[in-house]
Amino acid sequence: MHQQGFGGASVRDIIGAAGVPQGSFTNHFASKEAFGLEVLNLYYDSAKARMAATLLNEDLTPLVRMREWVGAIKAAVSGGDSKVGCMLGNFSAEATNCDGCIRKRLAEIFDEMAANITSCLDAAVKAKELPPEFKSADTAGFIVSSLQGAILLSKAHRDIAPVEQFEQVLFSKVLR
Repeated sequence: MHQQGFGGASVRDIIGAAGVPQGSFTNHFASKEAFGLEVLNLYYDSAKARMAATLLNEDLTPLVRMREWVGAIKAAVSGGDSKVGCMLGNFSAEATNCDGCIRKRLAEIFDEMAANITSCLDAAVKAKELPPEFKSADTAGFIVSSLQGAILLSKAHRDIAPVEQFEQVLFSKVLR
């Protein structure tokens, strides 16, 4: 699903890759959407672990945490994900035309990411790394949107440059 996309990977492709009979799939999942939701949640578990080790790591100063988080994402994208992108962004591009559970879960995930970024930026304000009037929540939404866009551009170009440009602008202009 990460390589072919949610719509591009058929149930036959999925069971073939897993090496299981189709009955096994239908016994465990009520639908392809239910399977997609499970895949999405597993993928987000790894993203949450990345956030816990970087963005939410209170052993580091807030802006160092932010740099570490962006750096970890950049490393993942440059390590091969520039061909396949971020599954969260990929699912957003494909699966949000319906009112199903995948679209709702994606909205929750992006809101949670923005809340974690807001918390980090609020800590940066408290630590006087950012000015007192800094708009943490607005900036967090901008960061989520911009980073997802940069990852999609990296996927299209098969080049890490858009994520590097995001990182450079974020730390030289937005979080200075």
